[in-house]
Amino acid sequence: MTDLVILQREQLNLWWEKVRSKADRMIRDIGDASPHVSASGVYDDMRVDWWTSGFWPGMLWILHEMTGNDGYRDSAWVWDARIERCFVTANNLHHDVGFQFLPTAVIKHRLTGDEDARRRALAAANFLAGRFNLNGRFLRAWNQEKTGWAIIDSMMNLSLLFWASEASADPRFRQIACAHADTVLKHFIREDGSVHHIVAFDPETGEADEYLGGQGYAPYSSWSRGQAWALYGMAIACRYTGNKRYLRAAQRVAHYFISCLPEDHVPHWDFRTPDPQSQPKDTSAAGCAASGLLEIAGLLPNEEGRIYRRAAENILKSLTEHYATLDEPDYQGLLREGTGNKPAGQNVNVSLIYGDYFYMETLAKLLGWPNRVF
Repeated sequence: MTDLVILQREQLNLWWEKVRSKADRMIRDIGDASPHVSASGVYDDMRVDWWTSGFWPGMLWILHEMTGNDGYRDSAWVWDARIERCFVTANNLHHDVGFQFLPTAVIKHRLTGDEDARRRALAAANFLAGRFNLNGRFLRAWNQEKTGWAIIDSMMNLSLLFWASEASADPRFRQIACAHADTVLKHFIREDGSVHHIVAFDPETGEADEYLGGQGYAPYSSWSRGQAWALYGMAIACRYTGNKRYLRAAQRVAHYFISCLPEDHVPHWDFRTPDPQSQPKDTSAAGCAASGLLEIAGLLPNEEGRIYRRAAENILKSLTEHYATLDEPDYQGLLREGTGNKPAGQNVNVSLIYGDYFYMETLAKLLGWPNRVF
């Protein structure tokens, strides 16, 4: 990334070295655990079929590519095989297999040419494609009784389908990804750029039946991480297809997101609560949005893209200066004040591994990281 508006390379390099140093300590402390939440400076060990299991190895692959250090590669190497084993045991894998196999199998294949990684990623893409509802033209979210539910998070998993279409020369993956993105354009993104979290469709007819608040405050509200998933995911769809409708949608959501940010550029967990200033922040939404804003900037001429780069850098600067733990070597986690699921009272004011991942990803992009996971 060139033409930095706010942050100078010297500052970015300093932050990167602190992130790398913390990651080295975390490798030693975490071992082969699958981190999800750090509530008091120690990451938990979540089951491997949980949707967040790809983010920690994804961080290791970024570190490997950025530094050339094979130790990071060696620590990340086994993760796609570990997650693949869930397919042949009782599991709860669902629409988020992209989050699990993009930062593990796909990037592993890209960087090393490993054919087993390619095979695993294609198997995951087939699994995801199998969740497509033909009448509703959407990817089914979750499992159990939620047969007609679709969620905005799924936009971030479309990269697995786009990649599979290119890797296999099979257009069906791309067609499914585009059909789902078109459904998101029609039913999820409101005119003002705010976004629904969940749309419940009739699984037989495909008609939209109900809009649900999900992890947001209410059906009419605006869950900030959902906004981040949408702006990033629509930028991804444009990057793979060249379709400017997706780019314009990403920009519309980004404009709404930026306009709702408080003075320190880090969002509260929902933009439409009765008293937002008293609500918890969500640094994971900030990290994801910052990385997505850089994707939007990269799809535009420099003069148009500058506002999105500026917004991304403002977010990264605030995260680093006010929410990061880079000078706390014993604390496991890069960012504090993440909010997982506020309505359920789960994981509020914690470190979240996906927040850490997108924070690292944003910093790596600004330092010229040449690859893309999503």
